Amino acid sequence: MSYQVLARKWRPRTFHELVGQDHVRRALVNALDQGRLHHAYLFTGTRGVGKTTLARILAKCLNCTAGGYDDTAVTSTPCGQCDSCRAIDEGRFVDLIEVDAASRTKVEDTRELLDNVQYAPTQGRFKVYLIDEVHMLSTHSFNALLKTLEEPPPHVKFLLATTDPQKLPVTVLSRCLQFTLKNMPPERIVEHLGKVLGAEGVEFDESALWLLGRAADGSMRDAMSLTDQAIAFGQGVVRQVDVAAMLGTLDHGHLLALVEALAEVDAARVLSEVAALAEQGPDFAGVLDDLMGTLHRLAVAQMVPDALDNGHGDRETLLALATRFTPEDIQLYYQIGLQGRGDMDHAPDTRTALEMTLLRMLAFRPQGVPKPATTPLPISNTASTQGQPGAPAATAEVPESGSAPGGAERAAEPPPADPMPPTSESPPADPVPPTSESPPVDPAPPTSESPPVDPAPPTSEPPPWEAPAAEPAGQAPSVAAPEPVSAAPAEQVAVPDEPVADEVAAEPVTETHPSPPVSEESATPAGDSPTAAEPQGTVDHATWLARFDDLGLGGLTRNLAAHCLVEHDDGQRLQLRLDPSQAAMNAEVHVERVEKALLALGVTRRVNIEPGELPPGIETPRAMADRLNAERHAAAVQSLEADPHVQELREAFGARLLEASVSPQQRSGEAAR
Repeated sequence: MSYQVLARKWRPRTFHELVGQDHVRRALVNALDQGRLHHAYLFTGTRGVGKTTLARILAKCLNCTAGGYDDTAVTSTPCGQCDSCRAIDEGRFVDLIEVDAASRTKVEDTRELLDNVQYAPTQGRFKVYLIDEVHMLSTHSFNALLKTLEEPPPHVKFLLATTDPQKLPVTVLSRCLQFTLKNMPPERIVEHLGKVLGAEGVEFDESALWLLGRAADGSMRDAMSLTDQAIAFGQGVVRQVDVAAMLGTLDHGHLLALVEALAEVDAARVLSEVAALAEQGPDFAGVLDDLMGTLHRLAVAQMVPDALDNGHGDRETLLALATRFTPEDIQLYYQIGLQGRGDMDHAPDTRTALEMTLLRMLAFRPQGVPKPATTPLPISNTASTQGQPGAPAATAEVPESGSAPGGAERAAEPPPADPMPPTSESPPADPVPPTSESPPVDPAPPTSESPPVDPAPPTSEPPPWEAPAAEPAGQAPSVAAPEPVSAAPAEQVAVPDEPVADEVAAEPVTETHPSPPVSEESATPAGDSPTAAEPQGTVDHATWLARFDDLGLGGLTRNLAAHCLVEHDDGQRLQLRLDPSQAAMNAEVHVERVEKALLALGVTRRVNIEPGELPPGIETPRAMADRLNAERHAAAVQSLEADPHVQELREAFGARLLEASVSPQQRSGEAAR
């Protein structure tokens, strides 16, 4: 007996043997069992997903005579043994008329076909017309078919199949019951191929089946045909090496090695992996496409691990790789890859374009951002809007313990105390500098506990750090303690790069200079006595807020420091607590820049920045800037609302004020910034 290919040998003969398409199988089985039969069915989908197979199974169900010859004997489980079932399986059933519309497109062919519709079936219960690739019929052929398709004789059923339903007239679509067949996922194809090869007694590698499943591109028939080819290529066995050579596809292991090199930020290894790929003579544009597909799967693995597909049989490997990237890096690499793919047509050669795209990924990665040892999955984005331009400043809340590195240890520690209330020994801190609306601020008068501070002599040394000055006598302090963070409007921007008049103080003095210290006491941790001795000249959180802009920080370092609060200062080491949402930005290079900025202001400290939960009601410099900007914006909106000209426009034209477009007027001294 001649050899029968796998695609024909393993073609399903009942609904229960059908692989996939459960949504179609369920509808047809229920309709057959309940006797709710339509006169015209349309099956759509790509090649090799089972359109013609479904039509033949349905024809067998309609004509199986195992339960009798009346219409009530229609069943969803044909016996496969009666004369009708065997004739349909062997392709010799006289009442199943299969028409290839691609070769019979003329209206004369359609009219000849319809001339026999009126005659009763010869052998079966129904006369079934199976028209394949029905979209190839001409317009006149469709017009000739319409009337019969809408009102056929009771003994006639039309089964139409097409890969391009968009080409069918809506008049035909409206007369049919349409079923759309889905592409086969690689997991389903690999599972079915494993069963087929096991039944055939063929040895195989599971990794080889994954290559076949991906190459089939959703078509089960293509997968079976490729498997036949792989068996012949491998002399009776299916091995991963043979299948890769037969398909000419890229070894997925090389692609994962390339992704690992990106995770290590190792440019030398990246070029080495590209050189190893070049030995196989691949399509480098295809390599970049596969790389972007892998980056997409890594992003899915980071955000929703359960949604990660196993299309290459590498799900566990990708989950492990996803922990070695920050989500920002994944998004950046993907965007650069898309841009590089579009530039390949203009590159001298595709390998150069691929190498430049990979090197561009590493070059544009933010400097100073460390490689994460592990990124916990899934990545929570509850605080993803913090620190972004235009995002509102949310009210400070204490996250759950353990939500960030150091969170479990920090949760048990008391939050830093608010700056001390104004007393006779320690004047209240005031980060607001004198403006045209407020009188100048004089230094605090000397007392017995705090000797007067002589102004530093004019030298080339940098000015020292200074605590905030006191308010004039008889005037209430403008800021006595950090205020709770208030929500800012959506149009707010990031912390300004230059000092803002609402946030800075003036006249710095030295700490390392032989001059006496500026303040005798600073904010004490919660639970300690307010009179507990502290190192002289320490930096408290109020001073950090007041003098933050004097540090002159910029870029990522400024953004990182702006999300910190002062936790402790013992005169030697300054401990800063970082908002957990910014933990990915923490790096030694930023710590060194903060130390240098403090040194420029005369403060010598070893700085330590650790992520931890921020106590409620304590503002970071970023939160304070957002609050002040929100207050200025609200004042500007209120001023416009009360403006008589605006009120006249409202009354005359029904105008309304777009608050998002309101920008507060610059104060004196801000125009040059």
